[in-house]
Amino acid sequence: MARATLIRFLVGGLCLALLLAGGGWLWLAQLDRERLDRPVPGLQAARIVIISPGSSLQAVARSLAGEGLLEHPQSFVRQARREELSARIRAGEYRVEPGMTPRQMLDMFVAGRVFLHAVTLPEGWTFRQALEAVRGNPNVAPSAAGADGQSLLEALGLQGRSPEGMLFPDTYLFPRGANDIEILRQARAALDRELQAAWASRQQDLPLDGPYQALILASIIEKETAAPEERRMIAGVFVNRLRLRMRLQTDPTVIYGMGDSFDGNLRRADLTRDTPYNTYTRAGLPPTPIALAGRESLRAAVDPMDTEALYFVATGLGDGRHRFARTLAEHNDNVARYIATIRGAAHEGPN
Repeated sequence: MARATLIRFLVGGLCLALLLAGGGWLWLAQLDRERLDRPVPGLQAARIVIISPGSSLQAVARSLAGEGLLEHPQSFVRQARREELSARIRAGEYRVEPGMTPRQMLDMFVAGRVFLHAVTLPEGWTFRQALEAVRGNPNVAPSAAGADGQSLLEALGLQGRSPEGMLFPDTYLFPRGANDIEILRQARAALDRELQAAWASRQQDLPLDGPYQALILASIIEKETAAPEERRMIAGVFVNRLRLRMRLQTDPTVIYGMGDSFDGNLRRADLTRDTPYNTYTRAGLPPTPIALAGRESLRAAVDPMDTEALYFVATGLGDGRHRFARTLAEHNDNVARYIATIRGAAHEGPN
């Protein structure tokens, strides 16, 4: 009898111990969840956190605690293990915002929602300027594939072709450590999409042999005006000239053809010095684009305004706009007005 009593006592004690342990485990799990749902205290501004490749869950928790972003690192570790997330935290650079909780940080690390940096390629830039901007960004890693000109062209699918104008001007987002070729490929693919979309919506009977010539024309439009509302009008002038086999006579192409020898002043002698890009000495479009063309310039090139104008000249008012003319006589009058405006401004001097 005594033996049976002892067994019952031991079993009862074991059950009580298991019950207490279970209750303690549940209490601890609830406490961990509550801690993870409290916003990080004292965080007044966003902070950048970097998780290195191969970092353990414990190392991540210690790092966060060391930076004052985690009050209870063991609660963070235990909850991640309960949810079997220990091995799913992704390396990268993350942005922790004020008001964020440890739970939200854990979810962000598991989802790999890394902080994205940005590089902007403006309309009107040359390929060289775009390349320098991408490679000069401190968050971009250089790629061996683009170490020289030929390998760069191959990486972008431009073997044997000029890269000029073959990127779409836009802002591109990327994680720290992305290589230059990855970003340039984004811009290259974006250009293909935008150009094909523009070409698909083109007017009929344009004097353009294909999308590439539309891109060339768009690049000239991009460099000719700073006034968005003028793009289609300028496109109309150039299309009229192409149809009449008149030379385009556009200064930006001459300047591009001069390369590094251009000192900021375009002289009359420059207009007569022949290069493949001098549209005063050569008929038709230049052989390649001269700059990155934006969406509106692409659309203007394939949807020019219906106009009789054949000429335009800057107003001289510093507004980036132009005066348009149907005849050479009208154009000469506009040129005279431009010269008078420029001389008047020079005579008045700065205010």
